[in-house]
Order: sequence, then structure tokens, then C-alpha cells
Amino acid sequence: MRLKWDWLSENTALTGRCSLHYVSSLGLQSSRTARSEEDRDTLWDAWGSWSECSRTCGGGASYSLRRCLSSKTCEGQNIKYRTCSNVDCPADAGDFRAQQCSAHADVRYQGQYHEWLPMYNDPDNPCALKCKARVSGLVVELAPKVLDGTRCYTESLDMCISGVCQIVGCDHELGSTAKEDNCGVCNGDGSSCRLVRGHYKSQHASGKAEDTVVSIPYKSRHVRLVLKGPDHLYVESKTLQGVKGELILDKSGQYHLENTTLDYQKLSDKEVLRITGPLGADFTIKIQFASGADSVVQYIYYQPIAHRWRETDFFPCSVTCGGGYQLTSAECFDLRSGRVVVDQYCHYYPENVKPKPKLQECNMEPCLARWESSPWTACSTSCGGGIQSRSVSCVEEDMQGNITPTEEWKCLYSPKTAILQPCNTFDCPTWLAQEWSPCTVTCGQGLRYRVVLCIDHRGLHAGGCNPTTKPHIKEECLVTIPCYKSMDTLPVEAKPVWHKQAIELDEEITVTEEPTFIPGPWQPCSRTCGAGTQRRTVKCQVLLSFSQTVADLPDDECDGVKPEESQSCYRTPCSGVVELGKEEEEEEEEDNTETPQREELHDWEYEGFTECSESCGGGVQEAVVICLNKQTREAADESLCVSSRRPPQLLQDCKTQPCPPRWETGEWSSCSATCGVGIMTRNVACTHRPFRDSNQTEVLRGEDCQNPKPSPIQACNRFDCPPMWDARDWGKCSRSCGGGVQRRQVLCKQRLADGSVLELPDTFCPSKSPTTHQPCAKQECPPKWVTTDWSQCSVTCGNGVQRLQAVCKKQGDDGRYRTIDPKNCSMLAQPNTVRSCSLRICENSIKPDPTILAQSKVYIQWRKGKKLQLVVGGYAYLLPWTPVVLRCPTRHFRKGHIRWLKDGKSLVSLPHLSLTSLGYVKIHQLLSSDAGIYTCVAGQAREQLVLKIIGSKQKLSVPETAESWFFTDGQRKLGLPDAASTGERFQELPISLNHYDNIVERLLELKGSLQDVKDVVEKPHFSEKNRSTLEDERASSELSGPFVLIADTHKLDELMHSLSEGLGGPRGEQLIAQLLSELTMTHGETNESTLHPPEGSESSTQGPLLHKPNIKAHASRPRRPVIIQQPRKVGGLPSSEITVHVGVPVLLQKPVASLELRCNAVGNPQPSVTWTKNGKELPHSSRVGPLSTGSLRIQSPNKVDEGLYTCTARNHLGSTSLSSWVCFFSVHFRWRVDPWSQCSASCGGGSQHRRVSCTRGTETDRAREVEIQHCTGRRPSDTRVCNLQPCARWATTTWGPCHGQCVGPSLATQHRHVYCQDINGTKVAYRLCGGLQRPSSVKNCSTEACALHWRIGPWTQCTATCGRHGFQSRQVTCVHRRSGKATREHHCMWRPRPPSWQRCNILSCGRGECRDSTRYCEKVRQLELCPLPQFKNRCCHSCRNT
Repeated sequence: MRLKWDWLSENTALTGRCSLHYVSSLGLQSSRTARSEEDRDTLWDAWGSWSECSRTCGGGASYSLRRCLSSKTCEGQNIKYRTCSNVDCPADAGDFRAQQCSAHADVRYQGQYHEWLPMYNDPDNPCALKCKARVSGLVVELAPKVLDGTRCYTESLDMCISGVCQIVGCDHELGSTAKEDNCGVCNGDGSSCRLVRGHYKSQHASGKAEDTVVSIPYKSRHVRLVLKGPDHLYVESKTLQGVKGELILDKSGQYHLENTTLDYQKLSDKEVLRITGPLGADFTIKIQFASGADSVVQYIYYQPIAHRWRETDFFPCSVTCGGGYQLTSAECFDLRSGRVVVDQYCHYYPENVKPKPKLQECNMEPCLARWESSPWTACSTSCGGGIQSRSVSCVEEDMQGNITPTEEWKCLYSPKTAILQPCNTFDCPTWLAQEWSPCTVTCGQGLRYRVVLCIDHRGLHAGGCNPTTKPHIKEECLVTIPCYKSMDTLPVEAKPVWHKQAIELDEEITVTEEPTFIPGPWQPCSRTCGAGTQRRTVKCQVLLSFSQTVADLPDDECDGVKPEESQSCYRTPCSGVVELGKEEEEEEEEDNTETPQREELHDWEYEGFTECSESCGGGVQEAVVICLNKQTREAADESLCVSSRRPPQLLQDCKTQPCPPRWETGEWSSCSATCGVGIMTRNVACTHRPFRDSNQTEVLRGEDCQNPKPSPIQACNRFDCPPMWDARDWGKCSRSCGGGVQRRQVLCKQRLADGSVLELPDTFCPSKSPTTHQPCAKQECPPKWVTTDWSQCSVTCGNGVQRLQAVCKKQGDDGRYRTIDPKNCSMLAQPNTVRSCSLRICENSIKPDPTILAQSKVYIQWRKGKKLQLVVGGYAYLLPWTPVVLRCPTRHFRKGHIRWLKDGKSLVSLPHLSLTSLGYVKIHQLLSSDAGIYTCVAGQAREQLVLKIIGSKQKLSVPETAESWFFTDGQRKLGLPDAASTGERFQELPISLNHYDNIVERLLELKGSLQDVKDVVEKPHFSEKNRSTLEDERASSELSGPFVLIADTHKLDELMHSLSEGLGGPRGEQLIAQLLSELTMTHGETNESTLHPPEGSESSTQGPLLHKPNIKAHASRPRRPVIIQQPRKVGGLPSSEITVHVGVPVLLQKPVASLELRCNAVGNPQPSVTWTKNGKELPHSSRVGPLSTGSLRIQSPNKVDEGLYTCTARNHLGSTSLSSWVCFFSVHFRWRVDPWSQCSASCGGGSQHRRVSCTRGTETDRAREVEIQHCTGRRPSDTRVCNLQPCARWATTTWGPCHGQCVGPSLATQHRHVYCQDINGTKVAYRLCGGLQRPSSVKNCSTEACALHWRIGPWTQCTATCGRHGFQSRQVTCVHRRSGKATREHHCMWRPRPPSWQRCNILSCGRGECRDSTRYCEKVRQLELCPLPQFKNRCCHSCRNT
């Protein structure tokens, strides 16, 4: 908290924690607000800005001053106050009045130091600083008034301001009577809490030592308990966080518990506890029993309603446009936890009334047209890639939600949604055959089987495959091992092998919905040795589909041959029986003890197994059979063993543990592009198959498989595409009906292998270009009313009427309108054919209406010059920085009452613009912001002037504020302010903002051609010696170019009508050149009277202008020569023979047959006429020479004839001259290039593109783009290579340890190395990475080593009580927050170091009073320093006797 002093007693010093700010309340603030309407009616100046608040928390005061502008006395106060800093102070800030008392602790009072305590609630003078000495109990008024913002009373918000207690309401406003209700709500109605009353009576007979009186919840207020009896009260608390506390009340006084103040009174017969609140925790009031009678406790308090309804914000709007609604709701809010709870909590309190939802409209702006699509149709195929379609139309939605179709061009601001899309692009299910099973027999011929599955695109077994293409599931197999037979009739015998190798497997037959013979398993053989019989059951069975059970049927229900029910079997030979086979294959019994005569030396034997067929998931190993030498036990050649006795193949399982997850890849898709780089994709999934023969595959997360992961994408078809035509979307139709044309842009482009698109000349594309335009809007145009011009007013004065005719016409295919029967237009509203008119006030009128003498002129500033004065009623195109005066000549209206508007708003004075008392607008220097529409208002009369600025390139500019006043087409009804600002009826006047822009821009384009005339005229040789000074100045002025061109609007309207087919043709350019010649000759250097004629008169530019004025036509009187000027050329412009009067510049665009310069000279006597070119005598020839009339004819003029031709007329009285400049100007075609595009690659070589076009014009003209064949010469390149430097990037090392400089609380810095490297990881020069953003090499990090702060000690006593020499110091150290250990100060420098010394007691010591101003004077006297002046002054009292 900060204290602010606006008063200061003589010996005041503060030594508390709060800093001091001294302000003079007598000074005036320099910053002032504008005077209010109230102040303007008085003699007071505006109020100054508000001062700093006297406190930073707890509620302070701020003041504002004003001064009296008169020498007389002003009524009212020159100071006003307001409250500020109305936020609670921190808990450790202390009481504000107590701080002011403690500030006097180091000031002696009656020769002693005291520790002062505040005295509160003084009924007589609550705003005086009265303090009480702690030890002696002395009560003293230390200051007549406390600081502003000090509370008057402890239980009130009223505050002391300038020593007077001011009323402060609960809304913290001065003078407010707003008060809190019992619930603590400012201006509340008491509905947010409830009153709780009760009583309690102790029962000593219960044997308990204590008991609970009442539990008072958190935030309760105005608690009062009264105990009558011998027992005692005490208080327990529990915060919302569960922290418990206890308070023993042993004597009267104030107690504090959980930021709550408790007032306790202990009387002889009762105890009283008061708590104003709000409670900072849940309080439990308990009673401690004492001996004696029972006690009674009465209590009352206001308990807050813990759950209240709270209104929510508006929900989002129901629609995004077109007008919707949004609602609010109510939610039940828990005040204790600050959370939203279920509504039942709020329903518990009857006082809670749930607020009703509020509804408001939203998003009322109309919806834009949008694309509306129907649902997709069903896919054309179920798999393998099909097509589905939908219809897409442009629709509009009105405010009622009705949707209607509209024209598609209204939706073209967004791309049209697709009408076709591929579907079911996944592959169709296919049959997948598994590996064949082993043969069902171990020797001879048997069967083998395999599993055939229908696999879909997900790799799952599903249906949908073509049953006719299913591969077969069994086939015969042949084991190339002869079977061992004891006799031909015995069945094949197989020795026991692993995994049923010797058991013949029959084809398994399952029960189906068709009756089928189902054989059962074979029973064991009937004999254990020798030949026996096996039997089995064979039943005719069928599967009942509705119950999924198997039923037995008679055998005749099944088709086909019934399988055998018995067969022969043979296991082992019986002992003692020799089995006979083939003669060469006799086999003896194993137990035969007779040693054969031919015992073989070699025999077959198993030796180990082969490698496992699988690495996991279960495989098989085959036993290796070798031919073994029985004596040496070594392997021998297999031919030495009897092949017929080779043992059967033996198999065993191996690697049966489950396989780990692995990446499974699908097939690559087709390439997305046939050229110019496309993309192929495939599915890559991490799968797990528990066993090799399992058909169940589990898809896992990618983290479960080992890297590297196979790429799911790869480029394809990386070669350049051939050049192809790229047709853009069709543009808007040129007409809405009657047949129009829409165009589009067609470019020749080539997609390169790097993905970039190159724009090429049209000749690179081989095929014919697609059409660039097509007919549109072929429907007939509806008929419409076409009106004629208004007729003349029916009266010559006063109010009359005007009429027009409305004709029903229809536009034909040729674009022309033809008259049709008016019945065809009967459905259309017919325009008004009559309107009122008023030409002038009739002479017998009592009070004529005001009129404005407007001039329908168009002003075009040609060059910079003196001040320009304009009259309203037309248009002005001016150069910037020109001084301009806008005049509004009126009749029957006082000029001082003229008002001006700009762009429909009242015109106010600006630093460069002022409004005069005579109704003028003075613009000292014309700025671009001054462009706009100026309206002069004189009563009911109004006239406009459109002012535009000519830019540096002769471009016209108008500010956005003026353009926003119009519709986008530049034509709108101009509106003037209504009665709110003018007290008059709102009027509208038609005006066009851009009406003459095209003509003015073309005139400015031709300005460069006339500039050469000015350059030649200003040369010294132009004037001839025999001219008078006045003639020289006038000729120079006329030929150097006019200051401003002035044209009548009706003349420009006629020209625009003639140019209705466009300004681009040769006819239009000739008309513009003729207009420029006429304006240049007619309006020479004009003075102010030319631009603004006297009021009541009319200026006329009709008829020829004489080169020398005031010449009277008296033929009999001698006179000097005069050359008559004509404003127009003679002869039609399209003719090949052109005749021009001298004085008019001649601008030739194309060759002509002849050019005649006429020089009509008059005088008495008749003057002789001579011609010069560029100041020199004109050589005559057959092609160039004078005529008998004095004119000059040039046959077939060309570039050689360019120059300044001067006609000089002489007689003996004097001479005069007049010149014309003859020049050729042609249209130039040149190449124009746009800026290069961004490089396609940042390094390693890329390409840049730019647009190259052919334009018509010069550097100073407005260039127009034309067909490319008009430009000659080498076409600039539109592509180039760029960024050839090798690719490099910034690389960084890991961040270093966090032990850098401390930069904040618990914040230090850590560093890393940043270097530049190429793609191979080699460090390269930093400049190769200069175009890339360099990573930071330093960043902040968190560390406990920087948990530091400045620890500040108390200030020492001031070295002086007054004067300018006192100072005090304190200790400032940088310490760790937790350990408190001091460290070097530079570690804390991230926060400014608090000052360790300051000046103090900077007070005047007074005059004539001899006293000591420092506490070191006793030392000064002991050290005999009193003779020194600097010590004698400061220790006057101690040094007075030395």
C-alpha cells in the first residue's frame, strides 16, 4: 500500500513500510478536459485531470481542480473529490490511521519519544489524528486532520477528505446513501440470506464437560450470542480446506479468528459475543460447563443462502444468418465452493426463484446465396470403384426460413460443391487358397486338402466372392514310397509315425441343408495282429435351418452311393508267421533268432532333424534319413542301402511360441497422376497372428512393431507432362437477357516433374485452344417503361409542373429498343409523368425563397499555380497542395447563415481548413483527405461540388468515406442530415460521383503531349524584339499552358453521348484531342474573375477571344495589327484535310493529306503576315508555304514538320504574333513484366515465374493491356532459376545446464551451440543459412538457485530534523527465499535494487530560531567543529556558547 500526503505538519516523519509522496494541493494540473456545456455558461475553466489516489488500497480519495477565468468571484468550488482504489488491502498492510500515528514515533513530544496508538470513533472530531501513548496513556492530537481516505469510524465507509467527514455509500461513491442489506449486498433486498434465531439451555446433569451451542456457516453476518449463567463460551473454526482452529474467550476485548473480528464482553452475570462478519470459516460456538445452575444462550444471525440461481450467458444463435434467436438459462451455483451444482440444491431454499429464460434475436443480417446439394445416390458398384452423383443448386433463404432456387452466379463467391464422387473404391473380395495339407497316406496314392477363404479389402474372411471361380479344395496325391505288403490281399500297412502320419485321412463331410450320407469314425481293427475288419456307421442326415439341429433320415432320402460301412485292416504280423510278398522282398520277424546268411553291411537310420520351417508361430521339422555303415558307424552312399527298406518320413512340431507383432503391407494403389509426379499409397499396419495356421489377425498400435516402418506412400510417374490447355471458370454474362457473352481465360500450361506448373505461350500446346467465349442469357428481355426527358416548366415564375412521356419498349436481339403495345407493360409500375417545378420568384411574391447561383462547370487543374476559387454546382479535379476557396453565391439569403456539409456530415474547421463568416470554405493546402462531396446549404436550397484529387500518375483519388456514401456503382441519392441536426426535412438530390472520370483521365493522358509546348515557349528565343512587354507576357502565359481548364457540363455530356460506343476507338481519341485544344485555347491563364463571376451576373465563354482585348471595330481609324483567335478547328476531324486557326495546338495521331494554319490578321493599314518555325525564318518549298490569305499550308505533314509555328502581323503602327505547336504523337506498345514469384525451392536450385504482357501507352500514361502480337522485339523471359546455393539448415546441440545468469524469480538461462550444416551433416559457413530463421541459442529455465529476492532492513533515524542535509539509510541484501542465505547482489539484478538511502525531513528550520537540525551536534561540539560555518549553522543551539 502507498500513502500520499497532500498536507504536511511541521515535524512530521513517517518510518513505516509505506512510501511517501508529497503533492501540493494548490497547483493546477496542466492536462485539462474540454469545457462542458455547463462550464461554458459560467466563468470557470474546464476541470483538470484527476490526481493520484491518496491510497493504493482500502479506499482513498482523488481530486480535480479548476480555475476561475474572470477577475470576479466565480460561484462554486474550485476542487472536487472522488473515491478511488476501492480494493481491500493485504492482511499485513495494517490499519491506515494506526500507520499515521506510528509515523510520529521518532518525533519527540514534550522531550520524549512515544509509541503512539490510534484513537478511533471520536464523536467530536473524527477526522483529527488523535493518538494515545502506549506506556503513559497520554492522548494527544498529533495533526488537525488525517490523510484523505482515512475512515471516519471503524464500522462505516465514510471517509475523511480535507479534514471533513464525507458520507460514502456501499457503492464507494461520495455522497451516496446506498447501504448494505443484512446479507452484505449493496442496495440489496435481503433475499440472499435468511434470519436464524434460537436458544440453548445447558444440562449439567448430563455429566458432560462441554457442549455445542450452534454451528454458524461460512459467510454468515451479524452474529449475536448472549449467555446468562455460570458457564463460559469458546469458539472453534473449520475452513473450507479443512483447517481447524480454536479461540478461548477469557477476557473482554477484540479477538481475531480466520480473518474475522469477534467482540467479546464478559460481565458479572452474562457473556456477550458479537461478530459483524462475514465469517471467514464455519464457526462452532461451544459452551464449557461450570458448577452451578444451568445456563441459557440466546443467539441470532443471518445465514447466507449457500446455493443461488445464476443466469447464464446467451447460448449460441440458432442460425448463422437470416435471423435466429438465442436463449439464456439458469444454473445453480454453490457460493462456498464456487462451482455449479445440480438444480436440486437451489430448490431446497423457498427464497430462490429460478429466473425465467431470456430470448433475443440474433444474426439478423440476410443470408448470402449458398450451394444446396441433394443426398448422394447409391453407388453404382458394391466394390472395385464406382460413381455416385447428386444435384447441386444455388438457393436463397429468406427471414422466414423459406428456401428458393436462384441464379448460380450469386453463389460464385464460393466454389461449387462436387456433383460426382468415386465410391466403394476398395478391391472386391477374392478367393485365397491356403497351403495344401500333407497327403492322407504315407505311401502310395491318397488325397490332400486345403482351405479356401473369401478375403475382402480389409483382409478379413467374409462373403461376396463368385462361387463359380472358387478353387478346388481337394486333389489326389502320390507318395513315392512303396507300401510294405505281406500279401496282395492285405491293405496298405503304415508304420506308426508322429501326428497321425500312418492314419489315412478321409474326406470330411459336414451336414448341410440337403440330405447327405454322413460317415462316422472307423472303429478299431477287429484283430490286434494279422488281417482284421474295421466298421463304422453311415447315416443319412440333414441340417434343419430353423432350429440348427441335425435330423436322421431314411437312406433312400439321400442321393448317391452310400459309403462303405466296413473295410479290411492289418496292424502287425502275428508271431511265427512268415508273410509272403514278392519274391525279392522277404521280411523276417524281429524276434527271429536265425542269423541270415546275407546280412547287409549298410542300413538306413535316422540322424537328427532339419531346420524348423518357421521362425515362430509353429513349424515342422523332418527327420533326416542316412545310409549308415554298421561297423564304422559312418555315413555311406545311399546306393549301398536297399531303397525298399528306407524308413518313412517323420515330422515333429517346432518353434511353437507365438510370433511377435510385425508390419504387414498392402498392395500399392494406382498412381494419382499419369505424369508430373503422382502419389501411390498402401496400407501399412502393425499386426499380430498368434499361430501360423490361425486365420485371426489382430491389428495393434504402431509402437508395438519394431522400426523401421515401411513407407505407406511413394512418388510415381515422375516425368514432365506434355503442355495442355487449362481453362478457367466462365465469367459473368455480359447481359442478363436478350443474348450476352461470357468469357473465360484459357492458358497453355505444363506440369513439371517437380510438381510446379509452368505457363507457356499458346504455340506450345498442340491441339486447338478451347473456346474463350460463348453465348449466354439467350432468353428474351421483358418489356419495360422507357421515359423521355422532362418538359419545360409550365410557368415562368412561381410553382409549376413538368411532364414526361413513358413508352413501353422491348429490347431486340440487336440491343436496340422498339416500341410495343403498352399492355405488355401493364404488370409493371408506371413511372411518374408529372412533377412540380419552380424557376424563379414571381415579382409579386412577398418573400422570395433563397437560391444558390450555382455553375455547372467542370474544373480541371492543369498545373500548380496561385489560389484557386471554385463555385458550387459542378466537379473539380485538382492537384494536391493547391490553395482552394469554395464559394456559394446566393440570393435572398445571408451569407453568414450558409452551412457546409462534406459527404453528408457537417463540415468542421481543421488546421488546414476554415469556414469564413462570409460563407466561404478556405483550404490552405489541398490534401487527399479533402476529396469528397461538398454541399452548400442555404435554407431549403442545396448545391454540391464533387472534389477529387489528381495523383502523381494523373490518377484520380477519392477517400473511402466519400465512396462509402455511395453504392458500389457510384450512383446514389445524396442524403442530407435530417431534423436531428438541421431541423429541416430530409432532402435527396441525385448526383454521380464518377460521371466525368473517364474524360478527365483521357485529358490527363494527353497532358504529356502539351508539356513539350511549354518547354519550347519558355525558351528565350521565343519572344521577338519588336513585341511590347504586355504582349510577350500574354503570349508566354497563353502558350505555357493554362492554370485550370473550365468546361461546361452540357458540353461534356454531349461528348459522352458521342462516345457511347467507348473511348478506345480512333474517333474517340480525335474528339478528346479536339476538346483539349478548345479548352487550352479558350481558357488561358485565368484570373479570379474568370473562375467566379460577380454575383448576379453570368460569365460567357461563347464567341471568339481576341488576342489583344478592348479593340474596337472602327475601320476608318488607324490601328495596330490584331490576330483573331477562334475556339474551334475548321473542317471535320475525320477529314484528311485539317484546318486550324493559329493559337490552338495541333496534335496529329495519323498521317493527313494537308494541314492549314489560318492567321486572320486585321489592322489599318492591312498588316503583312510572315511565318517562322521555332523562332527562325520558315523556308518555303513546294510542300510547305504560305497562301494568299496569309495562312500556312503543309502538304502531307510528317515528323519533320514538328515545331512551333508563329504567325506575325506587321504594319507601321506595330506588330503582333500568335503561335501554334504542331506535333505528332503515337501510341507505344511495350512489354510489361510483373514481379518474380517466390522461388519454388529455398535452396539447391529452384525456379521463378512472372507474368509478361503487352501494354499500350507510355510511362506517364495509364497503360492498358492489349493482345500480345502488338508488341515487337524480344519477349522478356518469364522463367528463371533461383536459389542455386547448396541446401543447408541450422542445427543445434542439446541445451546446457541451467546455471546461467538469473533473469527472474526462479529463472536462469541455459545455452546451446547453433551452427549451420548441409544435408550430409557437415558444418558449413553461416552465410549459407542466412536466409533461414536462426534458432535461439539462449532460453530461460527454472532453477531453485535463482529463488532470490531483495531483503530490505528498516530505515535508520534521520540525521536531521529539518533543513536540506538530513538523510537515512537501510540495509538491502540479495538473499535466498527459503534458506535466507545472502548471495552476491548481481544475482538479484533482474529486479531493480531498492534504494539504500534517502533524504528525509526536508523542512525549513525557520528563521530567527536557534536550534539543532541534526542529532550529531553533541559530537560536533566535542570535536570542536563549531567554528566551521557548515557545522555552526546546523548545530546552532549546541554551538551557541563556543
